[in-house]
Amino acid sequence: MYPKILAIMLATVTLAACGSRPENPVDYVTYREEPLVKQVENGMTMQRVIAIGGSPSTVIDLPHGGTCNNYILNRDGQQQAYYVRFDATGHVDAKGFKTCAQRQVDDNAVEKAKSHV
Repeated sequence: MYPKILAIMLATVTLAACGSRPENPVDYVTYREEPLVKQVENGMTMQRVIAIGGSPSTVIDLPHGGTCNNYILNRDGQQQAYYVRFDATGHVDAKGFKTCAQRQVDDNAVEKAKSHV
């Protein structure tokens, strides 16, 4: 029984780590000078984020309130997805190098793993 619990806990921690810091270090180094990456911080208002990064490519309504903005970063002919997620009060609560949909899949996987513990 103990090895099974240990395996479940390890899987949960691994998934939680992926969901909490979903950035690829190479993406961060490549795009670190982009205004959205460099200047946007947790707690900022949506208006401030739009003033920094411009209008998003798409805006997604989240199932538990809040919204998520998808952006496309461009550098040297390369494109990279980047999301900025807002809580129900309109303040940044997450950001990273993936789309809003990819982040939602990660969040769902973490919640599913937590429910099995």
